[in-house]
Amino acid sequence: MGKRSIEVLVGVFVLLGMLGVLFLALKAANLGSFSSGDTYTLLAKFDNIGGLKVRAPVRSAGVTVGRVASITFDEKTYQGVVRLDMQRQAQFPIDSSARILTAGLLGDQYVGLEPGAEEKFFAAGATIKQTQSAVVLESLISQFLFSKAADAGTPSASPANGAKK
Repeated sequence: MGKRSIEVLVGVFVLLGMLGVLFLALKAANLGSFSSGDTYTLLAKFDNIGGLKVRAPVRSAGVTVGRVASITFDEKTYQGVVRLDMQRQAQFPIDSSARILTAGLLGDQYVGLEPGAEEKFFAAGATIKQTQSAVVLESLISQFLFSKAADAGTPSASPANGAKK
C-alpha cells in the first residue's frame, strides 16, 4: 500500500468522523428532522414546566407529532405558556390532555399528548385545558426526606421505648 492510498483512507476516516459529530450535534439540539411541513399552533398552560426546552418534541403514543415552538410566562395566571407547533395531519380531540414527561430517569423532557374521546378537534390557536405539570425530581426527593424525618421525630407509644406506667 502506497503513501498516497494511506492518506486517502485517513482523509475518508476524518470526513466520516466529522459527519458523525455533525449528526450528534443535530440530535442534541433537536434539529434532527428538517421537515417544516404544514403545521398549526396549540397553547398549553402549566404550573411548572421543569426543564422543558424550545424544540422539544411533542409526542403521542411515542410518535413525534409536533415541537415546542416557544415558552413564555403569563403574568396574570403565573403560569408557563407553551406554544406547540403541531403537524397538520395530527389532529387531536378538544378534550385531549397534555403532560410534561421525561424520557427515561434523567432524560430530556417532552410534551406528551393523550387524545380524548370528543368528536370535535382543536382549531389552530386553541388552548389545551387539561394539563399536568412536570415532575421535578428534586421536589420528590425533598418530600421523601422530609416525610422520613417527620416519621423519625415522632415518638412511638409502645412500652418498649422505656415509658413508665
